[in-house]
Amino acid sequence: QVQLVESGGGLVQAGGSLRLSCAASGRTFSSYAMGWFRQAPGKEREFVAAVSWSGAGTYYADSVKGRFTISRDNAKNTVYLQMSSLKPEDTAVYYCAADARGSGSRDRTRYDYWGQGLQVTVSS
Repeated sequence: QVQLVESGGGLVQAGGSLRLSCAASGRTFSSYAMGWFRQAPGKEREFVAAVSWSGAGTYYADSVKGRFTISRDNAKNTVYLQMSSLKPEDTAVYYCAADARGSGSRDRTRYDYWGQGLQVTVSS
């Protein structure tokens, strides 16, 4: 069982930056791939970024490539999402998720555990 708790969301102006963190419980964190997804009002939850268990593999949605960076610190059981050059269309509830397969995926159905989500609002 893995429990995930996100932090770092909030309100930011367009062009600004935020760093989201996701702290995981459990001794097996380092074997899980981790992902970030987001869901805007009236829309489906969509993939944002993922990182493999080792951190060597990273994957991004085209809409955030070059602006967002995913990373992980297995010693701290934490995954991060550094968001820069934020746009109003980045406004959503952001979720972190854990995939026991370890390789990382854009497919949300592959993820076994989810955090509660946190709001990110980008004002224009």
